[in-house]
Amino acid sequence: MTFRLKRRAAPRSWTVPRKGTKWIKRPSPGPHAQDRSIPLLLVLRDLRRIVTSAREARILVGSGAVRVDGQVIDDLSRGIGLMDTVSFAKPLDQHFRMLHDRRGKLVLVPIPSTEAAVKIGRVRFKHAVRGGKVEVTLHDGRNFVVAASTPYHVGDSVKISLPGQKVVEHFALKPGVLAFVAGGSHVGELARVEKVEVRNSSQPNLVHFKEGFSTIKEYVFVVGETTPAVTIAEGVDR
Repeated sequence: MTFRLKRRAAPRSWTVPRKGTKWIKRPSPGPHAQDRSIPLLLVLRDLRRIVTSAREARILVGSGAVRVDGQVIDDLSRGIGLMDTVSFAKPLDQHFRMLHDRRGKLVLVPIPSTEAAVKIGRVRFKHAVRGGKVEVTLHDGRNFVVAASTPYHVGDSVKISLPGQKVVEHFALKPGVLAFVAGGSHVGELARVEKVEVRNSSQPNLVHFKEGFSTIKEYVFVVGETTPAVTIAEGVDR
């Protein structure tokens, strides 16, 4: 693995110009894949334009003014991905959530300060551990252990508190719930689930929506029952 990344090879989900300096910041290994996250440096310099250089960004994060998911972050390579919260201390006193727009680009959506203390995570894996319990892994790499009887399934979502990860609400992937589409041709849209089609083959399971389209289960992110549990700007444009 190389620690360098050419600007022209940057993921298409990044809202950065293709022309400019030859090299660009590469996200460090972390909770999100490289093509699904954007380095904190680019968030500060290119998305929000709070700083104009990497030197200014180092000074800013060194002062403890930047929090990601409720924790102070001083690594400019830290990748910021879907549903992560980014907070800037006073005098800025601003809070954002990372989402996808209609083009699949990663964008920051303003949120109230109260929402900076919560996020929604999608259940990606689950497996049995000692003591008759189950370990649940979320889309951002978080892990927590629950009783085997807890009705968490792959594709469900949980609302957790930050910076800890206490589960405060559970959203099952089932007909009638509201979902955010995180990939495919309908990326960035909010839609209501009609049914989940389970395929007994190598093909991925499908989720059909009442709006008249369908997508693979991996792209479906349940965000609430009747309304979004957090601020979701549907189809936000940069």
